[in-house]
Amino acid sequence: MQASKVSGAARIATSKAPEAGEFARPEGTIRRVSGCGSAARAAFRAMAWRFAARQSGLGTDKGGRAFSCALFAASNDGLAATTWRRLPRGRSALPDAGLRAAAWLCLLTLAAVSAAAPALAEPALWKASWPVTDFSKKSVEFSEIRSGGPPKDGIPPIDRPRFVPQAEYRAAGESEPVIAFARDGDARAYPLRILIWHEIVNDVIGGIPVSVTYCPLCNSAIVFDRRLDGKVLDFGTTGKLRNSDLVMYDRQTESWWQQFTGEGIVGEMTGRRLRMLPARVESLSRFRARFPDGSVLVPNDPGMRPYGVNPYVGYDTSARPFLYDGELPEDIAPLAYVVRVGDEAWPLETLRTKGRIVAGDLVLNWASGRNSALDRREIAKGRDIGNVVVLRRTPDGLKEEVHDLTFAFVFRAFVEGGTLHE
Repeated sequence: MQASKVSGAARIATSKAPEAGEFARPEGTIRRVSGCGSAARAAFRAMAWRFAARQSGLGTDKGGRAFSCALFAASNDGLAATTWRRLPRGRSALPDAGLRAAAWLCLLTLAAVSAAAPALAEPALWKASWPVTDFSKKSVEFSEIRSGGPPKDGIPPIDRPRFVPQAEYRAAGESEPVIAFARDGDARAYPLRILIWHEIVNDVIGGIPVSVTYCPLCNSAIVFDRRLDGKVLDFGTTGKLRNSDLVMYDRQTESWWQQFTGEGIVGEMTGRRLRMLPARVESLSRFRARFPDGSVLVPNDPGMRPYGVNPYVGYDTSARPFLYDGELPEDIAPLAYVVRVGDEAWPLETLRTKGRIVAGDLVLNWASGRNSALDRREIAKGRDIGNVVVLRRTPDGLKEEVHDLTFAFVFRAFVEGGTLHE
């Protein structure tokens, strides 16, 4: 039924289909349809049809089939919450990974339309989904929080992670990025080909309950100790963003947490901070070399998402960040990579050129051989942005230091008074 409504609008949009990655640019297609009526939204859905076909390389016929599957639970007024729950169960309608990828690209594009439309940040409207959250407590303005498109846990966290020994793992390319974390002889790799679709893994490593998190729109990969005040917290995704960054929630109090800072921003846990733990984003091959006995995360259901596909094609070379209205940094591109350590950051390009930067007791190193997860449609074909290692000199020798390879606009938005070196 929905497909028939869209097919009529397809004739309107035939000459206006967005190019690869255009959905990630607020000044482009999405802004032109924000706040418009159902006919315009239908036209944009038709554009999304052709966009998915181009991105997937399937052609308009298969792209249209995938788009129809993606739309079957969408209403004329935007993406219905049921879409995000029902698509995986309906994946039998998509006979190959390419079609599944196209359908998910459509879903993300449609979600962006919903998110780009003016939204009222009002707790009264949120309480239906968040009956436990204490909205009387907050450390940020509600107007700073916006929908990212999916509903609560529409981007599903992984609560029962499954691993295989690294020596048996063959699903990813050797230069694909993984979040590597080790504690007390237990070393695990979390491929971004999986995290890009789930964003949070609740796990226990070396006896420590942790949340391994990744926000694609900020390229922020952070591991948190999820113990606080004698409790062990479990985290999920709110479907909300602040400054384009993932807003998490804990299932114990349903407080909302900023992923980039680890700080509670709404609810009972407002003002509390999670402890960040040292981790690396490195190539799979480097993880294998460092940890011969390590293990690698694999999907519980390999058909649930098109793992290995990047739904944000070309994002890290876009002119502007997605779903972000804050101030942009000066003298550096908003989506230029920077290595953030505390309240300081260094451009990745500077580190790449020098190979090594020593700043006080900090030592930053760069080496080639790691794909960007946000460049090409296939993560394994992403351009080489290199491996970053940050160590701190201590009386006991060099130790791993908490750091993050993120974007310049993210550092500008969240690190007040921070220093971005040249």
